[in-house]
Amino acid sequence: MVPVTLGNADHMMTIPPVTREITASLRIFAVEDIRSARRYLRTIDREFPVDDTLFIPIGKHSEPAGLIEFFSRVAEGMDAGVMSEAGMPGLADPGNIIVEEAHRRSVKVIPLTGPSSIMLALVASGMNGQSFSFNGYLPVEPQARRKAISELERRSAGGQTQIFMETPFRNEKMVDDILKVCKPSTRLCVAADITLPTESIITRTVAGWIKERPCIDKRPAVFLLQA
Repeated sequence: MVPVTLGNADHMMTIPPVTREITASLRIFAVEDIRSARRYLRTIDREFPVDDTLFIPIGKHSEPAGLIEFFSRVAEGMDAGVMSEAGMPGLADPGNIIVEEAHRRSVKVIPLTGPSSIMLALVASGMNGQSFSFNGYLPVEPQARRKAISELERRSAGGQTQIFMETPFRNEKMVDDILKVCKPSTRLCVAADITLPTESIITRTVAGWIKERPCIDKRPAVFLLQA
């Protein structure tokens, strides 16, 4: 399981040397986007032989049957990587599809160390790290989204931190709904551009955010709630 940088973060600062070394040694990758995967590999190793490397695209609707070549190479004794578009594979991306099949085939799965926006946001939020739930992306439809936010606030009242994400271009709508739906005393952490020079991780009450609204338009962000 091959982690990559979050956005255009400096790989020397966020990806451990041993992870870079192992990544550069692989010649088979299951990836979400071949072009960005090739670009990342050339970033960590300018001499990386991308033309001699097998890239297999994966998506949330991928079927194990479509990964025959991937696992046939592994069965021959080759090591292979599952690479995310950002951060850790298998978290908020389809990497788990391959891992599930790997376990079914008794193939050893090794997670490499790297950044996870979800975990980094949680530990920097000041919210409960003993009990938390990652809820992925909330509904796009406004009424359904507001209903989901209300439900997450209700769950968080029991002490469990609720974590969720949004596509950057819909951040402003998400913030609008959170500030309309949640109680003034509910705490909201907005973590944007994690590991980038423009990183901002701030926790305030909803009342505090109403007075000083976050500026996260089109910036990758993670949201955390705790009533």
